[in-house]
Order: sequence, then structure tokens, then C-alpha cells
Amino acid sequence: MKVLANDGISKAGEKALKDAGIEVLDNRVAQDHVISFINDNKVDVLLVRSATKVRQELIDACPGLKIVGRGGIGMDNIDVEYAIEKGLYVINTPTASSKSVAELVFGHFFSLARFLHESNRLMPLEGETHFDAMKKSFSKAYELSGKTLGVIGFGSIGQEVAKMGISLGMKVIVLTRKPQKKVLTLEFFDGQSLNFEITSTNDMDAFLKEADFISINTPKTNEYIIDTPQFEKMKDGVYIVNTARGGVLNEVALIDFIESGKVAGAALDVFEKEPNPEVLLLMNPALSLSPHVGGNTVDAQEKIGVELAEQIIKIKETIK
Repeated sequence: MKVLANDGISKAGEKALKDAGIEVLDNRVAQDHVISFINDNKVDVLLVRSATKVRQELIDACPGLKIVGRGGIGMDNIDVEYAIEKGLYVINTPTASSKSVAELVFGHFFSLARFLHESNRLMPLEGETHFDAMKKSFSKAYELSGKTLGVIGFGSIGQEVAKMGISLGMKVIVLTRKPQKKVLTLEFFDGQSLNFEITSTNDMDAFLKEADFISINTPKTNEYIIDTPQFEKMKDGVYIVNTARGGVLNEVALIDFIESGKVAGAALDVFEKEPNPEVLLLMNPALSLSPHVGGNTVDAQEKIGVELAEQIIKIKETIK
């Protein structure tokens, strides 16, 4: 069996595959040449992340392909249903990067609440000449403890965000399309654990009126979850982080509500026009920004690689 990890795979994942007698090709093939490479090299498994697209054309043109894998949660760059119809196995790693994304959410929340995103830009430029003025302007900061964390979406990432909020002493509320109940387990360094039962709501208005900090953790949507009507119903001075997908939040409306003071600050890891975000977003001092790196930690990539390898090895045994 041959595996093309076209967008990369961790060393641990590569080792697991090789130990199972599976050949791993470490080539990086441009999208236009992926089909010919797969066919010329008799590739059985194509592994991708965000860069490589697996559309119907590729699936039809590569009859020898047996498995398509996505290193991560979202599968919007793969025509999943079509691939399954054509008899391919489609795999992903829905929980491997959840902690990494959740930690980024709180990295942005802390940065916004303490003005770190802005002070890190200004200190090198004005720290020597305007130190006291900046100290005063950045003094109206907030703790997260005791505040209400609103989590939109209750999948694996949303659950990790909720658990981190609980650990910081926040009140956690969750918004889902249909109310649901989940038990979250917080595990500690000494082996102790605590269970917290969370029941989500589908009452958007009540949710928005209560939340001080909002984290969006949903799959890709066809329309905005957060648009002008939703912004209008939020608390004054709310903080928002989007690590989900570009297009779940109206970025133009976001700027308007930042300028009006309704939104105290926001963070974006994903963008509607990715990979070319609007300049107005990039230049806005009330925004904390990152280039779609939610799951990009060494830890997450190790887990992703190993989980993909384990699934491929298991499938290999079934199709002998």
C-alpha cells in the first residue's frame, strides 16, 4: 500500500505507517498534478489537510485510490458523499486538534481582555516615549474569571472551550441548533477529575444577552450565524473569537459594531476571503488576528498523524 501525504504528516504518523509495511511518499504535489502523480505512482491513500482539494474530478480520474484522509475536523475540501458512493474510505481526525484550537481561543481572549494584541504592536514603537500614556490606556482590562462564556457549537472543540472556561471560573452557556445535554470531565494532574453537566440552549436571543465572551466553534455554514441582528442583541462590551470557518460571522458588520463600541474586541483565526483577508480587518487595532493556525501545534499534528495511521492500518487489514 502506498500513501501520499500531500500536505504533510507527522514523524510519528509516518513511522507508524512504515512499521506496518506501508510506503509513505513525502512528495508535495501541486493541485494540477495530483491526479497524474497518483496514477503514475499507483497511490492507494491520499492524505490532505487544507491545501489539497479532493473533488469529483480527482476521484473519477484515480480509480486505484482506496482511501482519502483529512488531517483535521472539517471535510469541506473533500467531496465526501461522492467519494463514499464511489467506494472509497473517507477518514479524518475529529478530536485530535480540539485542545489546540481551544487553547488558541483563550490565547485570543486573554490578549483582547488585557490589550496584549495592541500593546505588543505599540511597545516597540512607543514604549520608550509614551510608556505612561500606554499604561493608562491599557488599564481598563478585565479578568475572565466570573464572566459568562458563550460557546456556539458543542462538538469536540466547543466542549474543550467549555472545559477551559469552567477551569478559569467562568459561567458557561452553550448555543446549539437543538438543545442537548453533555457531561464534561475535567481531569487534573494528580489523577482527580470532576464532572460538569451542561445543557445547551437554542434560544439565540437569551444566549447573546448573557454572554460576555463568545467563542464560535461550528462547522462551515451557508449563511452567517452572527450578523447585524445578532450583534445588536449582544451585551455592550462583548468579546468575540472565531476559530470556526470564514463566513460564519459577518466581518463587515463586525467592524461596524467595534466602531460603535458594542463589541469591545474580536479575534479572527479564519476569514471570509482567506488567504487574502480584507485590509480593514488587518489594520484594525481592536482585532487580534492569526493566520488559520487553530490546530497547528506540534502536539496536535502528532496526534493527527498517529490517528490517521491507525485508521489506515485498520482499513488495510479489512481490504486484503
